Formats: sequence, structure tokens, C-alpha cells
Amino acid sequence: MSELLEQLRRYPDVEAENLHAVDAADRLILDTVQHWPAEVSVWGDHYGALTLGALERGAQTVRVHTDSLTAQRALRANLERLAPQWETRIKILPAAEALHNASLVLLALPRGLDVLDEAAALIANHADPQVIVHAGGRIKHMNLSMNQVFSQRFAHLDVSLARQKARVLTARAPLTQQPAADFPVRSRHRVNAQGFELVAGAATFGQARLDPGTRLLLENLPDLSDYDTLVDLACGNGSIGIYAALSYPGLRVLASDHSASAVYSTRSAAHANGLAERIEAVQDDGLSRLADSSQPLVALNPPFHMGNTVHAGIALKLIAEAARVLTPGGQFLCVFNSHLRYQPEISRLVGPVTQLARDPKFTVVSASRRD
Repeated sequence: MSELLEQLRRYPDVEAENLHAVDAADRLILDTVQHWPAEVSVWGDHYGALTLGALERGAQTVRVHTDSLTAQRALRANLERLAPQWETRIKILPAAEALHNASLVLLALPRGLDVLDEAAALIANHADPQVIVHAGGRIKHMNLSMNQVFSQRFAHLDVSLARQKARVLTARAPLTQQPAADFPVRSRHRVNAQGFELVAGAATFGQARLDPGTRLLLENLPDLSDYDTLVDLACGNGSIGIYAALSYPGLRVLASDHSASAVYSTRSAAHANGLAERIEAVQDDGLSRLADSSQPLVALNPPFHMGNTVHAGIALKLIAEAARVLTPGGQFLCVFNSHLRYQPEISRLVGPVTQLARDPKFTVVSASRRD
């Protein structure tokens, strides 16, 4: 067992005793490789286990693509702390550049089949025709549909034996006739007589759907006519900012998400709705680009999954970020799964809370930032 991998941390992502920076799937992917080429491509590395593991095993350089800015920063933090001598040997790149002529791709299996198909299609179209893809995950999060996704894009697929409740899918020989890509997708929605269009990539949470929690928030959005700026934190497909900007023509939206796919989706939806001049979407870890006590209005529909784990840590981190950037007396709008009972934490981190709406699944609240 590699001592280097055991020292990996999740920072700046949420850290807790039951959250780990490396797992059995990462180790099995690395152990499955029979020959290490000089250059390796890594897709979806969460905290650097595959990247640093590849260098430790013999790769000279690693090209990395990951959708999450938080994951990129965690990888960099682990590199600086544990192996600064390798800094010049790692390149974090857009997808096509990371995969260009790749002969070996190590892939952490994502949660969604659409995301996996998008990755498989990009590998098949950009990698070397002799590419070998090792894609690993925990068995409880894998299913036969993942095999089918690879079989649509590659002529050969092998499935490893299980080890420590993990398994690896190995794909070879990209098919010359690739099925058409399904993304981005578009959909039309209407809330309170306001119509709008969403556009989304495969890795965007909710894709182009309007999830029921966000709909409840939009249906009960308070009067925002006194505000000139809305911060759409963890913007996802941009639905909150899009709806607010259409409803209030004087409102400017600052949207951010750790996901590059979400930022792309929000920008695309802003353009589709004629809002490109009023909605700015950037990739950020929380709201790190915004100063303390600088914003009068923040909206959030927080995620409750961290990868495949249900955990409140990411939501609490984002709520704390909202509290940090709000001006005294500033308004925080939030929707959350009612059973998660975030209201006491919002009161503690932000200030006095008012419930705006509640249904059997979701609760919408407004909080005023205490002085």
C-alpha cells in the first residue's frame, strides 16, 4: 500500500472521518495497469490519487481533466504538500487536450451514465486508436448499464474481478462509427407565467431539468426590485439566476459553481434567454473571488451529495460562504430538503430565518445577515 496515497487529503474540500481522499477503486485502477507509458491521461480524479499514483508507478507526465475546480485545487494542494518535485509533470487541461493521442486513460467512474457516455465519447474520438481505458468504481455504485455505455463506444470491454468491493472496466479499440452525442440538451420551463429555456451539459447537476426544490424557490421568490445584484451560488444549470434576471430587468446576476459543466450550462442558458450581458458565470470554489461583506443578496440550492456520499458538509460550507460575503442586513435565500433540517444552521451562520414556503419534500427560507 502506497504511503503517498495514504497521506492524501481532501482539502480544500470538506474533510471528515467518514470522507476519504483515496479508496479501493483508485488503488485497483492503478494496480490494473500492466505497462506505464511515459504520458498518461487521467479523467475525473477527485483528490490526486490517480495522478500522483501514476507518477509514483512510473509515468513521466500526467495530463488531467476534471470538471470540478475544488478537485483541481485539492490535487494541487496534495502535490505541493507531498511531491512538489513533480509539479512540472502534471498538466490540468480541457477534455480534448487532456485526451489528445492518449495511449492510457485512467478514469474514476462518475455517478451519471450521461456523464460516463460523454467521457467515453471524448476518449474514443480524441485518444490514440490503440488506447487502453481503465475505469474503476465501488461495486455498490456500478451497474451493467455502464458496461453498455462502453460497449457502444469501444469494441472490447473486460471486467475485472472484485477487490475490496471495487471493480475496473477496461475498454479497448474505439469504434470508428460513434453514436451521436446527446449533449447539450435544452428544455423550456414556465414558473409564475415566466417562461425560460435551460441548456445543459451532461455533467451539470439536474442537466436541463427544473428540479422541484428550485421550482418551489422560484414560485415563492420574494420581491427583488430593490436589488441590483444577485449572487447565484452553486448555480448548476443557472435556473435561479435566469428566472430572477427575466423577472427583474434591472437585476445583474453573478453566478458561480465548482463545475465547469455548470458554468458552461449557465452561460449557454443566459445566451439562449437574451441575458448574456446581465449574467456572469465563473468557475469558483464557493465564493472565493468575492470580498467579505460585499453582496446584498445570495441565493442557494445546496447539493447534499459529495460524490456518491450523502453528507451535509458541502451545504454547510456553502452557507458559510454566503454568510461571509453578505453585507450586514443582506438577504440569503435558500431551498433544501426538509428532512435535512438546515434551518438552525442557517440561523447560526447567517442570521434570523423566515420560512417562505414548505411542501412535503422541500423548505424555502430567507435569512437576514446579522450585523
